[in-house]
Amino acid sequence: MAGISDAAREKLKGVSTATLTTQLFKRGLRNTYIQGIRPLNPDAPPMVGEAYTLRYIPAREDLDVLDVFKDRSHPQRKAVEDIPPGHVLVMDCRGDASVASAGSILVTRMMVRGAAGVVSDGGLRDSPEIAQLPFPAYCAGPSAPTNLIKHHAVDLNVPIGCGGVPVFPGDIVVGDGEGVVVIPAHLAEEIAHDAAEQDLFETYVTEKVKSGAGIFGLYPPNEEAQQDYARWKAVRR
Repeated sequence: MAGISDAAREKLKGVSTATLTTQLFKRGLRNTYIQGIRPLNPDAPPMVGEAYTLRYIPAREDLDVLDVFKDRSHPQRKAVEDIPPGHVLVMDCRGDASVASAGSILVTRMMVRGAAGVVSDGGLRDSPEIAQLPFPAYCAGPSAPTNLIKHHAVDLNVPIGCGGVPVFPGDIVVGDGEGVVVIPAHLAEEIAHDAAEQDLFETYVTEKVKSGAGIFGLYPPNEEAQQDYARWKAVRR
């Protein structure tokens, strides 16, 4: 996986998912925000990393028993030990949060190995413990039951759907206190640049609004506002 530059990665850490969805919309991409998930720890650092995917299908009782976890090739356990540093584990649970897709031990192991975060459109168990980790973790909700009750781990690093969004291995996954956005890898560098500029402009707009300015002619800006922004930016930088 080619990944993105360190400079782009840092820019993406400083912009909101709201800004990113606007930049993606400008490029014709409307379905990029993973629906139905929230951060377990809103105080965790921003999440940016390449997608490393895990796909679950519905469980089958004769196959999904506790002994499967002894198998070193079990996709869930293999994902935890194989995910490259700086990547985000994104799990396709078909939007079923009635059971867990992972728990605190596996999440802690990924954190220690240098992963950038974990995203699931299913549940996470041991959620109070995960919420205390300085590690970004997003899911559809806390859920104590083991994944084996509903989920059969079947594929690693293949295209998946997570919260209704297509996720391809190597896509850039960005998370903040609001949620998670998936950026196609080939667009990540330019979006990082343009999103940083948009965020800076919106900081200017926010300052103006707080001082009493109205939004007409400001957001979006007319020529006068553009000139004022240029002066503001020159002083700020």
